[in-house]
Amino acid sequence: MSERKYGNEFGFLTQAVHAGNDVDKDTGAIKRPITMANSYELPYDPAELNWSSAGKALYTRNGGSNQQYLQEKLSILEGGEDCVALASGVAALSAVFFTLLKSGDHVIFSNITYIAVYRLLNELLPSKYGIETTIVDTADLDAVKAAVRPNTRLIHIETPGNPTLKISDIEEIAKIAHDAGALLSVDNTFASPYNQRPLELGADLSIESLTKYINGHGDAMGGAVIGSKAIIDKIKSEAMINNGGVLSPFNAWLIMRGAVTLPLRMKQHNDNALKVAQFLESLDAIRFVSYPGLESHPGHSIAKKQMKNGYSGVLAFGLKADHDTHNRFVGYLEVITSAVSLGHDESLIVFLGEDDERQYLYPKEFHGGFFRLSIGIEDSEDIIYDIQQSLEKVGLLKKR
Repeated sequence: MSERKYGNEFGFLTQAVHAGNDVDKDTGAIKRPITMANSYELPYDPAELNWSSAGKALYTRNGGSNQQYLQEKLSILEGGEDCVALASGVAALSAVFFTLLKSGDHVIFSNITYIAVYRLLNELLPSKYGIETTIVDTADLDAVKAAVRPNTRLIHIETPGNPTLKISDIEEIAKIAHDAGALLSVDNTFASPYNQRPLELGADLSIESLTKYINGHGDAMGGAVIGSKAIIDKIKSEAMINNGGVLSPFNAWLIMRGAVTLPLRMKQHNDNALKVAQFLESLDAIRFVSYPGLESHPGHSIAKKQMKNGYSGVLAFGLKADHDTHNRFVGYLEVITSAVSLGHDESLIVFLGEDDERQYLYPKEFHGGFFRLSIGIEDSEDIIYDIQQSLEKVGLLKKR
């Protein structure tokens, strides 16, 4: 672990550059090297070791050095006591549910969530392990309160929510959870710690898909859970070590490198996305635009309260057009790439059709098929031009 600490006395940009990094004692290198080892030297008497313990480098499944450096950086960026970094965002989500829940427990979760969360909490955990779950519109605080049961152990929300950009009030839901003796976990992937710090708003756990904004380059996969040391220690012991969803040294190093420029990239994502959303909202050819930075978004006031630097880089929109025209529109794009994921340096778009199994949970405007657009760090004028020229080619906008 680094000897230098970069806590709240330093700004976010300084933390992003320095936290978790230090001079390498063996080489004098001013960047931590990649340690591609899966095993580490044991102490003189290894008989005293707990082979399921984390924190000391024994075996990479117990936590390798690159993973530990990254965990230090992320815990500082998120304002938490500790962090566990895992192989993917879904590994991080699964680790939370596996560690905190048992048969007979009840979970409340957002009706707008990542598909893996929907699958885990709506299907797999109830059918396999007898965990009770309730899907709730977590933008409706009365609905959240009404869903609480004596056996409620966890409320899990995602804000902004994937893929409709629903906003939930972290601070108020934290109060509901804690009054019920439950924990609140927040998937913070769409916001990143640059825009939103759930732990400072009362959440017990902040979950990040490191694959997205924190890495930011589309070349590494990882996930993280940040919170109190007591809870993170339990997740490390029960889920990381004994389920084995560990992060590779190379991916930890890549994400560590990517995280250094997080604040610079996020500023560009934020600025670009607002400009693109405003442009789309001005067009008659657009059926709807959903972006928390727009005053027309139903969650704008809550987002403004809890998202401090901007509204991130993801938006959703639909065309006044049929299914085939949506696909033809994507086919004509030149700057924006048709691909899943988000938070990359390049803009990515995915068409979500009318047959999505979760469509019954979406607002009506999403029912005709829509796009999830992750705005990259290109020139905003070029992204807007790309959308404009594609709309012209499919006949939804007059040529200039």
